Amino acid sequence: MAVEFNHTIVSCTDKEASARFLTEILGLGEPSSYGPFAVVQLANGTTLDFADDHGRPHRQHYAFLVSEDEFDQIHARIVERGLTYWADPFHRHEGQINTNDGGRGLYWDDPDGHNLEIITVPYGGA
Repeated sequence: MAVEFNHTIVSCTDKEASARFLTEILGLGEPSSYGPFAVVQLANGTTLDFADDHGRPHRQHYAFLVSEDEFDQIHARIVERGLTYWADPFHRHEGQINTNDGGRGLYWDDPDGHNLEIITVPYGGA
């Protein structure tokens, strides 16, 4: 049996707002509901299941592999919203895009401080 990643739970202070924030920025379909979760479906069959936490959620990192066209569209939505973004995960190079591994990448924060990333080439190159 091949092992595949299926889903993970994202702790947040407002599951509906956090799920909607991500779908709007990434250009995904509307979140659905499953039990106590607001579910964001990704193209490869995986989901991010947003759950309200009690207190401030522990900051996590979520990275998304996107096409060059999707990168441009996502970057434009980030800029249109006036969100701060960085070329690096440590938030040292504000307003810049990296060109690591022959692609492009950038980082921004969601409403709960989760460090989100888009890349056009997987780490280590194509």
